[in-house]
Amino acid sequence: MKYNPIASVWEITMGCNMRCKHCGSSCEEALEGELTTEEALDLCDQLGELGLKWITLSGGEPTTRKDWHLIAKRLRENNVIPNIITNGWLLNEEILDKVVEAGIGTIAISIDGLEETHDFIRKEGSFQRSMSAFDLMKEKGVYSAAITTINKDNIDQLNDLKELFIEKGIKRWQVQVGLPMGNFKENKDMVIDPEQVDEIIDFAYDVSKEGRIIIDLADCLGYYNFKEIEVRKKSAATEGSTGIWQGCTAGKYSFGILHNGDILGCTSIRDKEFIEGNIRDQSLREIWEDENNFKWNREMKKEKLDGLCKICHFGERCLGGCPNTRLVMEGDVHGENKYCSYNIAIQKGREKIDKVSDFEELAVKGRILAEKENFQLAEILVSKALDIKGNDLELMKLYGYISFMLGNYTDSKEVNEKVLAQQSEDVYANKGMGLSLAKLGKLEEGIRFLRKSIELTDESYMDPYYDLAVTLVEHNRKNDAISVLEEGRQASEKFIEQSEQLYNQLIS
Repeated sequence: MKYNPIASVWEITMGCNMRCKHCGSSCEEALEGELTTEEALDLCDQLGELGLKWITLSGGEPTTRKDWHLIAKRLRENNVIPNIITNGWLLNEEILDKVVEAGIGTIAISIDGLEETHDFIRKEGSFQRSMSAFDLMKEKGVYSAAITTINKDNIDQLNDLKELFIEKGIKRWQVQVGLPMGNFKENKDMVIDPEQVDEIIDFAYDVSKEGRIIIDLADCLGYYNFKEIEVRKKSAATEGSTGIWQGCTAGKYSFGILHNGDILGCTSIRDKEFIEGNIRDQSLREIWEDENNFKWNREMKKEKLDGLCKICHFGERCLGGCPNTRLVMEGDVHGENKYCSYNIAIQKGREKIDKVSDFEELAVKGRILAEKENFQLAEILVSKALDIKGNDLELMKLYGYISFMLGNYTDSKEVNEKVLAQQSEDVYANKGMGLSLAKLGKLEEGIRFLRKSIELTDESYMDPYYDLAVTLVEHNRKNDAISVLEEGRQASEKFIEQSEQLYNQLIS
């Protein structure tokens, strides 16, 4: 099996003793069909057999389910570390004793602002009860965490919350963005603007540098912002991970379980079309290993995304960031992620470019940015220049290069095709065409174009030899690559120096 699950979130009940204004699941009373104790314990055994390492028990409010501690204990017996997310209302000495006995790893209490704000969002008196619960956890040595869902009402309270959490001895703090789903649909005016994402990342970076509390950015916050990467590296280092975002793990390394045993990639993405099966009908392993399941994420590709995500420099790794953000904000898991920090930065650049209408200025600035390897903004500039003058062959070749460097191989292939339709003997366009085809899985066809580029070139431009050799190495054709390099080294003394490092690596 290609994918091995590591973590899961299990909504053990939809029953809840609060009616939070931002609750994505609109939890109220326990719903019909909730797994019985016997079914839940059997599922714990299946989770152990599947090799899961961590699971988060949530709800609803998990402590309203009377057998929550039995579930947690059974998980621990199966070598699965159980964590709990709670609203803290019921946490007292009796429950915390059960926490210790069951072997709970972390208890995270949701705190959504200072007292007035938190109680407005959740329930009057809940803030003080949570603070008392943190004090009790500190006394009993329970590893504590806080989770804050950020909105426009509490974003300015983060620094005060940080100091309070440190005072209470809280070990970790996760921050996440509230999205307009569930109850929060009725409070859309509280949802932060995309531009405020950087404000949260900047804050988290400063907290991380202080080192007084571990701060975690939830999967909905990022991506490929230097500060965000540093925060993830530091917070994940304790778990042996680099922390660099590599795409949503739903259905690949994690999954969700609903109260009734439904299995899905993520508990936030809970529409019927995303439910992959139910443990009352199939074993958990059968559901996980079914190649027809979790396709929406297992088969996610950059080219399936929309907007900037489709042409993003980081798109192949990032895959659009959090799919739930895209689903909620754009109505489709393939939508553009406008809450992405990198997207926000590029859109600011685009606003400046929109004010430029002169072809020469666009073309010159595009070339300069391409030389500086700022390919994302270069693409916007050159694309706009080509909208004005679409038959400029030199600019078309530059666009092909930029697209290739962004990983947009289809775009690169198409623009090189247009150039070759007018100049079939162009060395650069033949090379670009060959490289793009090879990346698109058409290796032999790509090699033919690269070979033609070699035939057309001279000693002043030996890149086609090098690029063909690298392409062959990437496809495990080492001996062919050596032959190409030797051919080039015989044709040009300059190429000996250019290819020396790669050549020595291949023949050693």
